[in-house]
Amino acid sequence: MQRLTELHDGKVEASSVLGEGSEFVVRLPVLPTDASVPTSPVTETDQSPTRPFRVLVVDDNVDTVLSFSMLLKASGHDVRTAHDGLAAVQAALDYRPDVVLLDIGLPGLNGYEVAKRLRQQPEFKNIVLVALTSYGQDADRQTALQAGFNHHLVKPARLAQLQEILATVSEQVI
Repeated sequence: MQRLTELHDGKVEASSVLGEGSEFVVRLPVLPTDASVPTSPVTETDQSPTRPFRVLVVDDNVDTVLSFSMLLKASGHDVRTAHDGLAAVQAALDYRPDVVLLDIGLPGLNGYEVAKRLRQQPEFKNIVLVALTSYGQDADRQTALQAGFNHHLVKPARLAQLQEILATVSEQVI
């Protein structure tokens, strides 16, 4: 959890008192912490989405699911999660997400197969599929696009990258 938090420019603090338990605090910045950072003009991708999205986050790494879920919920989105390929397909059918943040290396069905199955369903014609993976070679990106993904993020992905994608989603008719 600490590594994921630090990737989002946050920090984890821990304290413990013998016989009283431990406390862990995760701090994530909402705005840049350096006041000397100049603000850039607002562009299309800097704007927050015009509406909240239904986002399905799928990864077998619990920390990844938890961190992205918390950050997306804090941004106003409705989030559901799954931890394997079969559960992802079922969750998508039940939940009807606008966006799926989908790991490729999943147990059961891999992310490519999940994407293909979702694309076979007419109701998922306009769903936005975002690959979240450690597979970052050009061939991996091509395979993801061929499987039906709209975007390909290499781990460790930053929230800003996902927010840019969500800004483009808000321009689409879903």
